[in-house]
Amino acid sequence: MSGLKQLHELKVFHRDIKSANLFLEKNGTTRLGDMNVSKVAKAGFLYTQTGTPYYASPEVWNDKPYNSKSDIWSLGCVLYETLTLHPPFRAQNMNDLYKRVVKGVYDDPPSLYSRDLKRLIKSMITVIPDLRPSAQ
Repeated sequence: MSGLKQLHELKVFHRDIKSANLFLEKNGTTRLGDMNVSKVAKAGFLYTQTGTPYYASPEVWNDKPYNSKSDIWSLGCVLYETLTLHPPFRAQNMNDLYKRVVKGVYDDPPSLYSRDLKRLIKSMITVIPDLRPSAQ
């Protein structure tokens, strides 16, 4: 999270956070990679649709302005996927995937995970961007 926090402090949004762009080092450190679609937000918001559909926030799907909270959504999707071995939103086609993402409805992670961890994921994958935590 510290790398994402530093990016957001510089008003840089990654825009393609997914498990394939997180790299685990031997010492347990996680690195955020693939900055190819990252962008500096001059006015605080971006409008360009980019990134991987399974991790894209509702505001990106709806072609609405988005900010750093969109990266938090994506990170929440990665955290969910880490626990369940599949993304929170899955569908047979893009239209159904869109409907699932904009509603923000997904199955709870397995009961073996703590209530606090589930609460963290829920706070990150909430449809209202202002309710998501920051990288801070």
